[in-house]
Amino acid sequence: MSQVFHQLLETLLAEREHFNRIWFAGDHVTPPPFSYQVNFPRLEMVLSGEYLNELEDPDHGITEVKIMPGDALYIPPNSWNKPNWDTNCSVLSLLFGKRQLGFSLVSKAKGQAHFFDIQKHSIQTRTGFAIDHILAGLNALAKEPLQKPMDEHLLQALMSYCQQMLATPSETNKNRSEDLYQGICIYIQENFHRPITRDSIAKRFNITPNHLSRLFRQQGHMRMADYITWVRIERAKFMLKKYTFRLNEVATRCGFQDVNYFYRVFKNKTGMTPSDYRGRN
Repeated sequence: MSQVFHQLLETLLAEREHFNRIWFAGDHVTPPPFSYQVNFPRLEMVLSGEYLNELEDPDHGITEVKIMPGDALYIPPNSWNKPNWDTNCSVLSLLFGKRQLGFSLVSKAKGQAHFFDIQKHSIQTRTGFAIDHILAGLNALAKEPLQKPMDEHLLQALMSYCQQMLATPSETNKNRSEDLYQGICIYIQENFHRPITRDSIAKRFNITPNHLSRLFRQQGHMRMADYITWVRIERAKFMLKKYTFRLNEVATRCGFQDVNYFYRVFKNKTGMTPSDYRGRN
């Protein structure tokens, strides 16, 4: 799987000496429901088709954009985007977690309910290296009114560095179970707002549900359900501090279908009600 993504990045670097357009997601406008919003940076590039997204727009609040092959979308930490996924498209995503660099390739056909090509891979992130400075530069650049030509230079450097990481994995990157576990954690952090289950995650990563449960007990020393709950509560705390959503909307945006259940879980995990937490923060 590493070779698949290495080849994709090699092809993109060879074909795209210059990007047609680079989009940056923002975090000043309240995100619409079912947006993707996580606490780590992401880079998305269209391999084929049209990739429709809602993004923050300085002049119009929220606007829909059409991202095409030759374009790139960079989403800084806690910024958001909302894909439409109702077109023919194939999208390569790079997800820069604190401990893991995730690669995701998904393809979608217009009018179809499910993705027909899903490939995922992850490797350990090398902290303290050039990639930290590249990401910091992109995160800062996203807030600047003038982004060219530095945005293109930084994205090219980021893609090149990721390709090198795939070609020469870290000497400590020998535990496939740990890589799989970290890749699943990234997936949960990205999809916490959706009705994800043990079975759906196992199917997405082509493993058995029992293997998935063992993986979390061995690598994470917790049940997968507890990890999902932890991610959702952490995002609920972020939303309670940043936005003025009503409690039922916070619950829904964090993957809780029942506001009363969200209330009970939040109080159990934090020792205070969501309203009290918001008041203190």
